[in-house]
Amino acid sequence: MADDKPYYSGKHHRHGVNVQVLADPAGRLVWASPALPGSTHDLTAARATGLVDALTRAGIKTFADRGYQGAGGTIRTPFKRHRHRSLLSRDQKSVNRAHARIRAIGERAVATLKAWKILTRLRCCPRRATAIVQAILVLQAAEDGR
Repeated sequence: MADDKPYYSGKHHRHGVNVQVLADPAGRLVWASPALPGSTHDLTAARATGLVDALTRAGIKTFADRGYQGAGGTIRTPFKRHRHRSLLSRDQKSVNRAHARIRAIGERAVATLKAWKILTRLRCCPRRATAIVQAILVLQAAEDGR
């Protein structure tokens, strides 16, 4: 139990890992990063795995949530209301809605990954979780017929 402590979230009252995923335009899982402790911020995880640099070098436009604000490169995030700016403009809200429609496709990939029940009962280190996530990726690709 003591060796599980680094992966336990006091906020969520459960164990967790942070896995970054990429989806194709149809919403299918394409790639999953090695698992990191659940307390790792999304942008930190993306930078640690080299995802931001790889996507930028390849010139692939990627739509991400507000957690990736400031990633730079080809990572696109929605407009964020700042403390000193009371409201977003009509154009910014329109861009955010379009961004959310595109991101919804990628969220299907996350939902596909979360549908595997083994991940709900996972209580192990990120190294073991990485092997399980990679196995799920292969099984899901076989199920999709790829």
